Amino acid sequence: MVTTTTTTTLLPRSISLLPIPNPKRTNLRLASPLCSSSKPSNNGASPPPNKNSTRSTKRRRGSYGGSRRSAIKKSFTQEQVTFTTPLSDDPVVGIIGGGVSGLVCAATLEERGLRSTVFDTGMHGLGGRMATRVIHPQPLLFDHAAQFFTCTDKRFQKLVDRWLDKGLVREWKGKIGQLEAGGKFTPILDPEPRYVGVNGMRFLADSILGQSKMIDVVRPCWISKIEPFNGMWHLSEKEQLHGQFDAIVIAHNGKCANRLLSSSGLPVLTRQMKRLELSAIWALLAAFNDPLPLQRNMDFEGAFVKGVESLSWMGNNSSKLQLKSGTPHCWTFFSTSAYGKRNKVPQENIPNATAEKVKEEMLQGAELALGLPKGGLQKPLYTRVQLWGAALPKNTPSVPCIFDPLGRAGICGDWLLGSSVESAALSGMAFANHIADYFENGGSNPNQFAIGLEETFQEVHGHDIGQFPGMNSQEVDVDESQMVLTS
Repeated sequence: MVTTTTTTTLLPRSISLLPIPNPKRTNLRLASPLCSSSKPSNNGASPPPNKNSTRSTKRRRGSYGGSRRSAIKKSFTQEQVTFTTPLSDDPVVGIIGGGVSGLVCAATLEERGLRSTVFDTGMHGLGGRMATRVIHPQPLLFDHAAQFFTCTDKRFQKLVDRWLDKGLVREWKGKIGQLEAGGKFTPILDPEPRYVGVNGMRFLADSILGQSKMIDVVRPCWISKIEPFNGMWHLSEKEQLHGQFDAIVIAHNGKCANRLLSSSGLPVLTRQMKRLELSAIWALLAAFNDPLPLQRNMDFEGAFVKGVESLSWMGNNSSKLQLKSGTPHCWTFFSTSAYGKRNKVPQENIPNATAEKVKEEMLQGAELALGLPKGGLQKPLYTRVQLWGAALPKNTPSVPCIFDPLGRAGICGDWLLGSSVESAALSGMAFANHIADYFENGGSNPNQFAIGLEETFQEVHGHDIGQFPGMNSQEVDVDESQMVLTS
């Protein structure tokens, strides 16, 4: 249910703003397991700041980006927010981002008896990269981000089993494989099942919250400022307050997340988010009147493409989603990350010339991959291109979540563990359980709840469209010099 968050009356609280030491010497270290069961300490909370100090009690107003801390925006020398007051008896968490990780986080918080509000920018629905586009009046149906997912973790399997029981997902048994330029197709035989949303991936994301009674959803909403005041986090959209929260979690990434954190008073979180590198990938949605001319041994529903500069994946939505026969054949094509980087433009305002160029080159890429002569691919009756400018992580700290207990703020998302739907769900679960344990502890001994603040990043290996745990073909070694160019 989409609701509007209202402001509640709270007891007076306080924060202090302290310079934070170099992270290599900070004492914020994980001293207990992720789901700590440590009991509250009587001396865990810091004493409140001097009541005569206006630095932490007087709210500084101004236009977005005009606060005192904006002077050090995009700097790691901003002052660290340290909350010093007791937690609310009924704490509420603000979740910025309504993708799989944020939604699973909210659902897990409810299981732990905690309320939350999810803020999402989606115009058409929740889900982030669990995205499905429906084009009327035909209708045409495209999964234009996540194409399918796998499951190897028993915690995620419990969620998948619930989806299966409700008829929201089904096992995708269609043939997929690797397609090399020129039309050489090699099937991938997987020991683990592959899953898809019955009506598309977005509708699966919409179902995660179910009949929730403790979760509010606000969308479309672009949270543009997070500000500590009176012991709470105040979340605003263009100076319009959208609520105040005991703790917050950033459940998205990219330039918007970096901008949000850059003047937040959370320099360690900012530093970790800044270390993330993201790929850019173009998506082409194309509908054809007739089936694509696949050779007899190429009757696939999805293929990872190798050797074509403009193409890394092509998937048949009509077969995968079992659309009615006699309707147009809907395909989703994805570029390589190298092509995405080379042709990157502002995704909010794609020039028409760029959109046309990308469309033509990706269609030419499909011809090359299928071994068709130039012009051998039928003209589509419908096309649309979309740039995922912050598509998938290229590196990861390999931690389930990040949490700064001094600032009562953290991060969850697939990129913390890898690049998959499973990783996103596990990260959301991990953060929810971690913050629930922190609340049960009363916020005492905060250092023992610090996690992910100093981890280094490693390269993520996988396909250009993500990782699929348990699948036989996980990593594609790309030699760009051997690619067939389409421009």
